[in-house]
Amino acid sequence: MRPSNRSKILDAAIRVVHRDGVTGITFESVAAEAGLTRGGMLYHFPSRDALLLGIHEHLANQWEALLEKVAGKPAHEASAEERFAAYVQACAQGKSTRVELQLMLEGATQTALAAPWSAVLSRWIPATPAQEDVVAALWVVRLAADGLWVHQSFSNKALPASLRKRIGRMLLDMIPRSEKSTQVSKEDADQ
Repeated sequence: MRPSNRSKILDAAIRVVHRDGVTGITFESVAAEAGLTRGGMLYHFPSRDALLLGIHEHLANQWEALLEKVAGKPAHEASAEERFAAYVQACAQGKSTRVELQLMLEGATQTALAAPWSAVLSRWIPATPAQEDVVAALWVVRLAADGLWVHQSFSNKALPASLRKRIGRMLLDMIPRSEKSTQVSKEDADQ
């Protein structure tokens, strides 16, 4: 199936950000990269702000698709521990890009641009329980998983896949488990 012009525009915009940074996003630069006219772009994105929001939504949707793939189900069908484990595993996979990091940093100061990312996180990072020691343990795991994701996005030298997997397994082992939860297997961490 051929990609829609909207997807073609968003993928082209991501390539522009990769090459020129967020400030490189103009209708002209993205239209040229997508092989479309400015009018063709305006049909899908009436303003630069709409285009930027579209890019954030597109990448957040890709992130959620990865989380669903790792969990083997959508967030609403997964337990809190399964969602948290999927988040850790997705961060450990090493599929993050500098573009995602740039856009997330830019979006952090603008509520509308942060909304797509916040929506995904609210579905996949469960509310923390009341026990302080469990809350602290979950935060340590999340901060380490986020750090692994940022390292992959920012570093010029990626961690070897075997090391990322080992770190991912270690983080999964650190997740506090409830008595009735199903243990996430070490094989799942290798996906």
